[in-house]
Amino acid sequence: MRVLIIGATGTVGSAVAAALGARHDLVLASLQRAPERVDITDAASLRALFARVGRVDAIVSAAGRAAWKPLTELADDDFQLSLSHKLMGQVNVVRIGIESVADRGSITLTAGFLSRFPAPGSAAVSLVNSALEGFGRAAALEAPRGIRVNVVSPPWLTETLQKLGRPLTGGIPAAQAARSYVRSVEGSETGQVFDPREP
Repeated sequence: MRVLIIGATGTVGSAVAAALGARHDLVLASLQRAPERVDITDAASLRALFARVGRVDAIVSAAGRAAWKPLTELADDDFQLSLSHKLMGQVNVVRIGIESVADRGSITLTAGFLSRFPAPGSAAVSLVNSALEGFGRAAALEAPRGIRVNVVSPPWLTETLQKLGRPLTGGIPAAQAARSYVRSVEGSETGQVFDPREP
């Protein structure tokens, strides 16, 4: 299969590329460091990416930023960042990219377990993660030509916790999270929210 990975140079995207690379033809895209450049907050940038890339069998979106601050410190700009980047950026990957996906192909989005297990500071992140999970389930009902839509909702990654200097309790390696993306790309399920901690 020909698989486009958006956010391919990040922690999750790199692990997904490593997991899929031996069996599939990968097209790697990110904001700055991948061979294909794309800004998911810019619809024109997404349209240009899909025009360059052409037909793919699957899209994996592992991109998107969201603000992490106490509720009383979250300003309008923090919510706007979270909504325009992680939420609408990935929604537009589906809306704009779906015409480039082959019949019975797939699109996989990235949310996060803070949708179900919020923490202090996660109000904006929990908001967009919950919205992405709902959008993925709904989009799967209407996706044309047998295209499957799923969402992966990972917990904290060990690599991220290490960078932040936080305890590793509850984290999983990015390679373990990548298995859920492989399942979404190579499997037959649609409308699912995959938790990489589950078998």
